[in-house]
Amino acid sequence: MADTETPRHAFNRSPKPTIGVEWEIALLDPETRDLVPRAAEIIEDASRRDPAIHLEPEFLQNTVEIVTGVHDTAPQAVGELERAAAVVRAAAKDRGLSLWSAGSHPFSDFRKNPVSGKSSYKEIIERTQYWGSQMLIWGIHVHVGISHEDRVWPIINALMTKYPHMLALTASSPGWDGLDTGYASNRTMLYQQLPTAGMPLNFRSWQEWLDYMRDQDRSGVISHTRSMHLDIRPAAKWGTIEVRVADAAPNLRELAAVVALTHCLVVYYDRLIDAGEELPFLPVWHNAENKWRGARYGLDSLVIVDRDTNERWVKDELAELAESLAPLAKSLGCAEDLALIPEILETGSSSDRQRRIFQETGSWIPAVDATVAELYLN
Repeated sequence: MADTETPRHAFNRSPKPTIGVEWEIALLDPETRDLVPRAAEIIEDASRRDPAIHLEPEFLQNTVEIVTGVHDTAPQAVGELERAAAVVRAAAKDRGLSLWSAGSHPFSDFRKNPVSGKSSYKEIIERTQYWGSQMLIWGIHVHVGISHEDRVWPIINALMTKYPHMLALTASSPGWDGLDTGYASNRTMLYQQLPTAGMPLNFRSWQEWLDYMRDQDRSGVISHTRSMHLDIRPAAKWGTIEVRVADAAPNLRELAAVVALTHCLVVYYDRLIDAGEELPFLPVWHNAENKWRGARYGLDSLVIVDRDTNERWVKDELAELAESLAPLAKSLGCAEDLALIPEILETGSSSDRQRRIFQETGSWIPAVDATVAELYLN
């Protein structure tokens, strides 16, 4: 929830389609499998062990956010995440804690998970009350450099046509408050309850976005938080588009796949602009329906693919994307990561795995254990 959008920042154009990633990871008690609000001490210890890594406190005191530097390729960024996660894991182990990465925790009580001390986070709770207090959720944020602000909204609108695709790959939040929600990504449904969160509107120009942001500032919507926490948003300070669609992935393979897909999609649409071609675009009501379907059904989603409301299975769409984007992925240095998509389509998402274990055992604890084990196998 960094301050990346406030109108006082001009768009800091990026000469290359560089990439950076933020990965939110939670801390668990290995005995109870519940969340533990000890991120501050883990961040301090891990940063002392390796001053080169970049860790940030997040909305909740149970969360460590790993932030990469600016990279040329997706594998470079994922490699930095892997190295930093190993340091965080060692710091947590010394304190008898485990790491957990998923979109939401299936049974932890939000009333027992304190918010970090940052003033903007306190403002969110003060303003949003019940809904803001429930944000026991974690995600992946991918930044891709954009050469000019005039390209930002055409690319964001094109990315929205692939919203359920990016979400389905990482859907990992089926449980909430001890229940099977029936959703592949309950995180998606929870997060949009915040007044500054949700889908971006179909802005057509950078000036339209600036006018909107000034209105949000003047009306008090972002007077304290200073930003809109949209699913895909401009990050003007860094000169990037920030894609915040994905649930936090429980393992590096699924994380690498969605990071590679995101990088390829942004660059693909950017190059369509260079070629003078029209970018894909869907009405906001189609985007809203696709977002809901991706959250509800994950990899089993039937998604709307054009303005005539034709539909296709997201699995078929993802398989074709992995094939059609392969040459571009090779040029971007992420061919192996993009090629992981068919594997995920075959084995299912984390949400599928967690739900299957819950249905077999009647308990979320084995599902939590299995999810923790995935992170530790990397």
